[in-house]
Amino acid sequence: MLMIHNIHLLIKTQPFWLILITCLGIFIALKRVTSLLKWVFVTFIRSSKNLKRYGSWAMITGATDGIGKAFAIQLAEKGLNLILVGRNSNKLQTVSKEIQLRCPGTEIKAVVFDFSGDIAAGVVAVENAVKGLDVGILINNVGITYPAARYFHEVEEKVWMNIVRVNLEGTTRVTRAVLPGMIERKRGAIVNIGSGAAIVVPSHPLYAIYAATKAYVDQLSRCLYVEYKHMGIHVQCQVPLYVATQMVSKAASIEKASMFIPRAEDYARAGVRRIGYEYRCTPYWSHYLQWCFASLLSDDILNAWRLAVVIRRRRDSIHLQ
Repeated sequence: MLMIHNIHLLIKTQPFWLILITCLGIFIALKRVTSLLKWVFVTFIRSSKNLKRYGSWAMITGATDGIGKAFAIQLAEKGLNLILVGRNSNKLQTVSKEIQLRCPGTEIKAVVFDFSGDIAAGVVAVENAVKGLDVGILINNVGITYPAARYFHEVEEKVWMNIVRVNLEGTTRVTRAVLPGMIERKRGAIVNIGSGAAIVVPSHPLYAIYAATKAYVDQLSRCLYVEYKHMGIHVQCQVPLYVATQMVSKAASIEKASMFIPRAEDYARAGVRRIGYEYRCTPYWSHYLQWCFASLLSDDILNAWRLAVVIRRRRDSIHLQ
C-alpha cells in the first residue's frame, strides 16, 4: 500500500506533459518488444502448414534455376507432385530427373513456356497441363530484369517490353489459368515472388521498369488475397531481397552467398514455411532485418544510396565491355 501511495504522489507531482511522454515511451517500447517476439515466433518457431491440404500438385514457373528450382525441390520433399514450367526443355528434363532422384515417387510434368515469346500458346499449354489435376499451389516465380543498370531512356524497347511481358503479363495469365480449378475445389495457395526493389526501398533507380512490374505483382497479390480469401484460396506476395542466383549475379555483381544474401535453397526453405499465412512477407530472417533497418532511414537517404550503388555498377559494367 505504501508503494502504491508513493507512486500516486509521484504522478501528482510531475507535469502532465512528462507523464504523457513517459507513457508514450513505454507504449512504443512494449510495441517494439511485442513485434520482435512475434517475428521470432513466425520466423523460427511457428510450424509450416500441411501443404498437401491445398492439393496434391504444385506448379512452379521459372523452375529450372535459382529460387524456382529450389522451391520445386522443397515442395517435392513435402510430398507434392510437380508441374515445372520453363522455357528450356532440356533444363526441364534435367531438373525433373534431379528431383526424382532426391524424392523418389514424385510425379512431374514439364511445360515448355517461353514467357518472353508467345504468351497465348504458353497459357494454353498450362491450361492443358492442369486439366484433371488437383493443383493446390502455384508459385509464380518467373521474372527477368535488365541485363545491366540503365537509365530509363537508354533501355531498348525490346528489353523493357520483355520485362513487362514476363513479370507482369506472365504472372497474371498463369494465375488466371490455374485459379478456376482452385475456385471449384474451394482451396489453394498462390505465391507471387515480388522484390525488395518495389517494396523495401522507395525507389530502384536505373532498374525502373523492373521495379514497377514487381510493384504490380505486390498490389495484384494484395487485391487477390482479399478477393479470394473467403473462397479458401490464400494469395501471398513474398518479398526477397538479394538471393545468390544467376539473375542477381548478373544484375548486382554478387558472386556468392553470405549472411545477408542467402542461397536459393535457404530462401526457398524459409519461403515454404510461410505459405498460407500472411498476404505479404519477407521469409528469410536477414532480409527482414535489412527491411527493418531501411525503414529507419529517410527516403532521401535511401534514394541517394541506391542511386550511388547502381551508378557505380553501371560504370563497372561499361568498363568491362
